Amino acid sequence: MNKLRNFFLKIFKPASLQERINFARHLSVTIKSGLPIIEALRLIRRQTRAKRFAKVIDTITDNVNSGQSLAQSLENFSYLFSGFFVNMVRVGEKSGTLSSTLLHLSQELKKQKEINHQIRSALIYPAVILFATLGVTLFLTLFIFPKILPIFVSLNVELPFTTQLLIKVLTLLSSYGFVILGGVIAFVILIQVLLTVKKIHFVFDRALLSFPFISGIIIDVTMVNFSRSLGILLKSGMTIIDALTATRGTVHNLYYRYLIDQMIERVKKGEEIARYLAQKPKFFPPMLVGMIEVGESTGNLEQNLLYLSEYYESEIEEIVKNFTTILEPLLLLFMGLLVGFVAISIITPIYKVTQGLRF
Repeated sequence: MNKLRNFFLKIFKPASLQERINFARHLSVTIKSGLPIIEALRLIRRQTRAKRFAKVIDTITDNVNSGQSLAQSLENFSYLFSGFFVNMVRVGEKSGTLSSTLLHLSQELKKQKEINHQIRSALIYPAVILFATLGVTLFLTLFIFPKILPIFVSLNVELPFTTQLLIKVLTLLSSYGFVILGGVIAFVILIQVLLTVKKIHFVFDRALLSFPFISGIIIDVTMVNFSRSLGILLKSGMTIIDALTATRGTVHNLYYRYLIDQMIERVKKGEEIARYLAQKPKFFPPMLVGMIEVGESTGNLEQNLLYLSEYYESEIEEIVKNFTTILEPLLLLFMGLLVGFVAISIITPIYKVTQGLRF
C-alpha cells in the first residue's frame, strides 16, 4: 500500500515546482528578517493557497516544533523535496547560514524550472500541429466519409485501394474503438506501474541511453544536474562523499545513479573523480572529465563544476532549438500526407462516379 501511495504522490505532487521555489524563497526572507523558524513556517502556511501543500507545511511545522530539524522534517516528504533540497537545508542549518542557503536553493530550483520550461515550450507548437492534424482527419473520416460511403455502395463503383483501406480502418474503429482506446490507456498505466519496480526502471533507463537523440538530451540534462548540484554542495562546505551522495538524488536516470554509486565507492578508496569518469566516456563527455580533472588538480573544482552546469544548459538550449527546427517541417509533411490520404480516399471515388455519369 505504501508503494502504491508513493507512486501516486510522485505523479500528483501536492505542490508544484513553483510553489516549492516560493516556499524556499519566502522562508529565506522571513528567517533573514529575524522571525523564528516556527513563526516563519506559520506565516508561509497562511499565504499558501494550495490546500494539500498547506497540510504538508502544517506537518513540517509540528515536527519542527516537537524538536526535529527542518531538514529532518522535509525528509519525511521525499516525494516532494528532493535529496538535494534536504541536504542544502541541512548544510544551512549546520553552518548557521540557512537564510542565504534557502535563497540560493530557490534560485537553483528556478533554473531547473527554466530548463523544464524550455523543453515543454519546444514541444507546444509540434503538439498543436499534431492534434490539429488528427482533428481534421477524424472529422473527415468520422463525419464526412460515412455520409458519402452509401452512395458509392449503391452505385456499385469499384473503389480505389486508398478508399478500401480507409473503410477497413473505419470499420475497425467503429467495432473495436473503445476496446483499442481502453487498451492504450491500460498499456500506459501498466508501463507507469512497471516503472515503479526498481529493476525494470533501471533496465528502461539504461535502454534510453542507447537511442542517439534521446540519449543526448538525457546526458546533457544529467550533466547540468550533476555539475550544478555537486558544485553548490562543495561550495557550501560539504565533504566530497556527502556531496556526491546528495547529488545522486538530483539525478533522475537510475543508471546514472548506479554510476554515481560506483564513483562514491572509488572516491572512498582515494581515487579522483576525473579518473573514474574517464573510464565511462559514453556517459560522461570529455569536456566534463577535462574540467573536473583541472579543478581537482588546481583546487577550483567548485567553480569548474558551476561553469560546466552553465555550459550544458546552453547545450540543452541549442539541442531544443535544433529539435524544433527539424520537427516542425516533418510534422507539416506528416499533416499533409495524412490529410491528403483521407482527401484522396474521398475525392477519387466521387471523380469516378461523375465520370460514369458523364458517359
